[in-house]
Amino acid sequence: MAAVRGGRARGTAQSRPTLEEVARRAGVGRGTASRVINGSPRVSDRTRAAVEEAVAELGYVPNRVARALAAGSADTVALVVPEPESRFFTEPYFPAIVRGISAELAGADMQLLLTLLHGSKERDRFAQYAAAHRIDGVLLVSVHADHTLPDLLARSEIPAVLGGRRSAAEPVPYVDCDNTGGARSAVTHLLGRGRTTIATVTGPADVYAARCRADGYRQALREAGLPQNADLMACGDFTEEGGDRAMRQLLDRAPGLDAVFCASDVMAAGARRALREAGRSVPDDVALVGFDDSVVARHMDPPLTTVRQPIAAMGREMARVLLELLGKWTPGGAGPAPGEGDARHRVLPTELVRRGSS
Repeated sequence: MAAVRGGRARGTAQSRPTLEEVARRAGVGRGTASRVINGSPRVSDRTRAAVEEAVAELGYVPNRVARALAAGSADTVALVVPEPESRFFTEPYFPAIVRGISAELAGADMQLLLTLLHGSKERDRFAQYAAAHRIDGVLLVSVHADHTLPDLLARSEIPAVLGGRRSAAEPVPYVDCDNTGGARSAVTHLLGRGRTTIATVTGPADVYAARCRADGYRQALREAGLPQNADLMACGDFTEEGGDRAMRQLLDRAPGLDAVFCASDVMAAGARRALREAGRSVPDDVALVGFDDSVVARHMDPPLTTVRQPIAAMGREMARVLLELLGKWTPGGAGPAPGEGDARHRVLPTELVRRGSS
């Protein structure tokens, strides 16, 4: 039961006190009460004490939304993921990026709004929502080459930051990792283990990160003086089923392959299943390397060698870049995140993590 004081029930939605009631209880005007609640120094100590006492007695809670709108800010950032729920809730990448974003926004007292988009109609509806200034800025992850939402937001002058890029010439602020260098280190590792027929399961061709990882694969072969063979490349879709299908294609085309680099840990899990069903042991017959260093990698049998991209750190850095654009970020004790690039285009390093699969 709600406590009652001064003739009012506190803590119930039906009896929520208003700013006008606080002002009357304190014996001041509404504007004066508002200045006290918003921390203005332009009030006397006596008036401040009276208003604060009235707030405590009535159980008044300021309307966050109204205060934000009055200040020209919604205090809200939208995280937009143009992927179906099935992918968002099953791939380890997304929870990790959300954790990093949330951690950084919490320090700035900003709310996070998660939005999953499935098509052009939802994209356009969200663009209209953002243009109405119901949010302060947008973070986008899993962007494909043909995604136009970043451009729609730019035309509406809505600050946005991408997790990843659509192309090498991405004009929108972004945070990415060294996809090319990470893939090159993975294949160089396999070459160092004596593997000579190295295949790859790539990601979708319309995802810039996937193309960069395929480029890293080719660079490592070229640096080792090995020819490139189209039969040793199969396209996946960053899902376990896609990795399984691509691995089966590779085994049909090149049954003598002795190593596989997969552009994600999840696809590597699918490739591992296809290899097992084909009677190939890992790593004795076929060495296997993934990309991400997700929980999937650590729980595979054997544990997966993989390229670690700092996903949570990327999320924090995305939020930090957006807060900088909004003028709401101040340097803390942690200092800037490691990486390369200018203030709006940042690339974080990757690291090869060696485990039992290679």
